[in-house]
Amino acid sequence: MKKIVIFASGSGTNAENVIQYFATRSIGNVVGVFTNNANAKVIDRAKNLEVPTVIFSKDDLNSGKTLQELNLFQPDLIVLAGFLLKFPSTIIEVYPNQIVNIHPALLPKYGGKGMYGMHIHKAVVENNEKETGITIHYVNENYDEGNIVFQQSVVLTETDTPEDVAAKIHTLEQKHFPEEIEKLLLSNL
Repeated sequence: MKKIVIFASGSGTNAENVIQYFATRSIGNVVGVFTNNANAKVIDRAKNLEVPTVIFSKDDLNSGKTLQELNLFQPDLIVLAGFLLKFPSTIIEVYPNQIVNIHPALLPKYGGKGMYGMHIHKAVVENNEKETGITIHYVNENYDEGNIVFQQSVVLTETDTPEDVAAKIHTLEQKHFPEEIEKLLLSNL
């Protein structure tokens, strides 16, 4: 069975969804959740689903300490689900093409440093976009520039608020993220 480790910084709804999805599959299992936020709701979600959590600091991430802890889990795939720190090249080098991220926009639009969550949804509305969506991509040394694995769009209306956009994106994430992770496990690993 393939081992998945999730990195998250916030509420953890995508992490919880992925954990629950793979609890019913024979191909893979979420073996750990790593977070840089000791107050993140993802910790409670993981504990409720009996998945071990590791809390680390930005210094731990950049010094190699987090990599040492990650290696103990021997992941086949690392999934970033609302993880806000830049992923260090030291981990990317050890796990090439084994790290994927979900981004709440159709990259290359609305990517890069500082572009996450409501910042993106507000920008999408302010720019009168007719559609937006999600992008699942491999992680490289630059924010949101890794090779794209999957994109799915959703139509927007003129009356959509940033909150409406967020709800539409969340629906796409919940449906497609676990399925695309499963496809990666079946094909690439």
